Amino acid sequence: MFDSLERHRPTALAGLRIITGLMFMQHGTQKIFSFPAEARGPFELMSQMGIGGVLELVGGALIVLGLFTRPVAFLLSGMMAVAYFQFHAMSGGLFPMVNGGELAALYCWVFLYLVFAGPGALSVDGILAKKA
Repeated sequence: MFDSLERHRPTALAGLRIITGLMFMQHGTQKIFSFPAEARGPFELMSQMGIGGVLELVGGALIVLGLFTRPVAFLLSGMMAVAYFQFHAMSGGLFPMVNGGELAALYCWVFLYLVFAGPGALSVDGILAKKA
């Protein structure tokens, strides 16, 4: 029954990649530009939150484009693992439902999946691979 869906896997993977990147970018734009929601404080580039905001914005954009997908996803997965344990598990316990870390954990695992699955269809990586 589901075998007929197999041909749509690269496009579905691209959808997951693009939507994840767009949603992730919002965390960076919030930290850097206070958009679409007010930032918790002033933007300071050379702070942990400042560097995180730049990684979220630039890394999210690269994920949307499907450019350097695997190394960027690896970096962002690690960043989200650190965020989960540093900001959620250390202060609120191990369970994401209790400590508010659902997004950090989910982003960590989606990015880790992209490391192994690649960008899917509609990616700059795919265009570059065809030219090579």
